[in-house]
Amino acid sequence: MLRSIVNSLSEHFHTNWEAMTTNDWIGTILTVVVFLLMVGMYVYVLRPKNREQFESRRFIPLDDEDKQEMGDKHGGT
Repeated sequence: MLRSIVNSLSEHFHTNWEAMTTNDWIGTILTVVVFLLMVGMYVYVLRPKNREQFESRRFIPLDDEDKQEMGDKHGGT
C-alpha cells in the first residue's frame, strides 16, 4: 500500500530535466534564489540579537513629523 502511494507520488512529481527550456531553468533558479533570500531575511529579522534594533524603528512608517516640518519650512499645508 505504502509503496503504491510512493510510486504514485514519484510519477506525479517526475521532472523531465532534458525537456526544460531556458525559461524553465531561469524560473526554477529564480524561485530557489528568492526562497533562500527570504529565509535569510527571516533569520536576520527574527534573531533575538537584532530585536532591539528593529524595535527602536517600529514606528517609522507611522511617524509623519518630518513631513510636517518640511511643509512648514516650504509654505506647505
